[in-house]
Amino acid sequence: MSPAGALAEGIEVLTLDRRCILILGGARSGKSRFAENLAGTISGKVLFIATAEALDEEMKTRIAEHQRQRPSSWQTLEAPTDVTKGIAARIGDAEIVLIDCLTLLVSNLMLGEERGLSESGGLDTKDAENRVVAEIETLAEFIQKTSATFIIVSNEVGLGLVSENRLGRVYCDLLGRANQLIARYANEVYFMVAGIPMKVKG
Repeated sequence: MSPAGALAEGIEVLTLDRRCILILGGARSGKSRFAENLAGTISGKVLFIATAEALDEEMKTRIAEHQRQRPSSWQTLEAPTDVTKGIAARIGDAEIVLIDCLTLLVSNLMLGEERGLSESGGLDTKDAENRVVAEIETLAEFIQKTSATFIIVSNEVGLGLVSENRLGRVYCDLLGRANQLIARYANEVYFMVAGIPMKVKG
């Protein structure tokens, strides 16, 4: 059995009817691999949305490794923010849109250049919240209007101890809210544990 088949075993085969699938889990829980294998079982026409930014050598290595693992036939769009605008411009005949990941999208909105920062350089929490909510709601509205299936990957960061610093607490709150907003619209939600998908909605 192929890796894709092994990961998809026991999961209902999806049709090309429009769906929104959210895949949650901790770091190295198998989220991305499961999402990519799931996408490949549905259609070969995949638009992959990468929200990561190669800001250091370690991240460049991680991105390169992920790129090598993806099928060469897939289209890739690098969109650290404004993902809906980017998808609308590039979706074409794609039947699957795979966003990996919401975790970095929220971080980019909070901490990127001139994003979510006050004039003094501190984090403007209200502005950051508004940016995150607006981006996620715009994405959710777009998903409802397109015929493509969306597979969205995100981390569940609320299972450990509360962060000691304010930035960490705000980030956890915003990512949790983003996950909840997408989960509300999603037809299916999976939670990954040690590479094993557990269906929690749908």
